[in-house]
Amino acid sequence: MTIIAVGISHKQAPISVREILAVPADKLPCRLQELRALSSVREALILSTCNRLEIFAVADSWNVAGDIVDTLDAAAAPLALCNVGEDAMRHLFRVAASLESMVVGEAQILGQLKEAAAQAEQAKTLGPELRRAIARATTSARRVRNETAIAQGAISLSSVAADLAHKLLGDLAGKSVLVLGAGEMGRLAAREFRSRGAEELLVANRSGAGAQALAKEIGGTQVSFDQLPQLLERVDAVICSTGADHHLVTHAQVEEAARARRCKPLFLVDLAMPRNVEPRTNELENVYVYDLDDLERLAAQNRGLREAEVASAEQIIEQELRACLTEEKERGSLPALMRLRARGEAVARAEVEKTLSTLQGLTERQETRVRAMAMAIVNKLLHEPTARLRAEAGRGPLADAALQLFGLEAPPAREEPAIRLLSMVGNA
Repeated sequence: MTIIAVGISHKQAPISVREILAVPADKLPCRLQELRALSSVREALILSTCNRLEIFAVADSWNVAGDIVDTLDAAAAPLALCNVGEDAMRHLFRVAASLESMVVGEAQILGQLKEAAAQAEQAKTLGPELRRAIARATTSARRVRNETAIAQGAISLSSVAADLAHKLLGDLAGKSVLVLGAGEMGRLAAREFRSRGAEELLVANRSGAGAQALAKEIGGTQVSFDQLPQLLERVDAVICSTGADHHLVTHAQVEEAARARRCKPLFLVDLAMPRNVEPRTNELENVYVYDLDDLERLAAQNRGLREAEVASAEQIIEQELRACLTEEKERGSLPALMRLRARGEAVARAEVEKTLSTLQGLTERQETRVRAMAMAIVNKLLHEPTARLRAEAGRGPLADAALQLFGLEAPPAREEPAIRLLSMVGNA
C-alpha cells in the first residue's frame, strides 16, 4: 500500500481559490466517504484549515492520486501538489511541524491535524497506516517544538492584525472592537486586541452560548448578529472568523455605515475561510479590509529571522522520517519472512521426528543435539534470503518470488496463529 498526499495551500493558491476548497465540518464525513469510495483507496483523512486543504490517503496504488486530484474543484485541481510514498510522509511531517504554515512556528496546526484524525476516525476512514503516520508526525512535531527555538518570536496572524490596526487607527486604548465568530481564530485575535488596550469587545456568534462563553473569557459583551448594521456604524475594528459559507459583511452594509461614520476609519480583518467580508468592500473610502493573503504577506517579512531554526527542524524531521520508514520496512518484510521460516522449521521438525523414530538407543541429549542441528541448518539456509527480503521490505519481486517458489501465497493452517498475532501487533 502507498500513502498519498494531495493538497493546496497559501503557497499555491490565492484565497479566492482556497475558499472554494474549504470543507465545512458538517460536510466532512460525506467528503471522506467519497474519497474512501475511490477505487483502491483504503484510508482517507482531510485537513481543512484557513490556509490549506490537505488530503492524505492510503491506497493499493499511487495511480489513484490522479483520481483524488479530480475530486477537487476544476479551478483548483491544476494547482494541487501531489506526493506519494516517502515524499507524502515528509510532507505530512512538515505540515505537522508548522514548516508549511503561513506563520512558521505556530502551534495551532498540530491540534488541527489531531482533530482531522479524530473526524476521520469517527467517519471510519482512518486505518492503521494513517494512525501510525500521524503518531510519528506528532512525535516529530513535538521534537521540533521542544528542541528548536522555531516557536520563539513567531508572530501570529492575530498579532499581525493588531499591528495593522495600530498603524491605521493609532493607539488601540479606548477603541471598540466587534468580534464575529467564537472559534479559535476569533478568540486569539480578541485576546490580542485586548492585550493592546482595546476597551470594548463585542462578540456575536450564531451560537448564543458560544458568544457568551467567549465574551466572558475576554471580558467582553455578547451582542446579536441582527445588530450588525448599527454596530458597523460605531465600532473601530471588526474581526471576522465565522464558519459561514457566504459574506456576512457586505459592500452595501459597509457603504451605508460609512455615511454615518463621517470619514471615521473602519478596520476589518477577515480571518475566515471562506471569507466573511465581501472583497470589494475594500474599495470604499476610509475602509480597510485585510484577508488571510494580506496578513501572510506581512508575516513573511519576519520569516528570515527563523531560518536557522527551520534548518534544525528539517534535520529532526528527516531523522524521524528515516526511523518511521525503517519501521515500516521491517513491518512489511515480516509476513513473507514468517511464512518462509515457519515452513522451513516445520519441514525440519517433521524430518527430525521421522529420523529419530528409526534410531534406537539415543540419549535425550543426543536427540536434542539432532533437533538443534536441524534448526541450525534452517537458520543458515535462510540467513541470506532473510537479509535480502528485509532490504526489499518484503514487498517487492523477491518477496513475491519466495512466496511462489515455496507455495506460500496462501498461508498454511499451522501458520495462521503467527500471522494473526502479527496483524494484532501491527494494529496496536
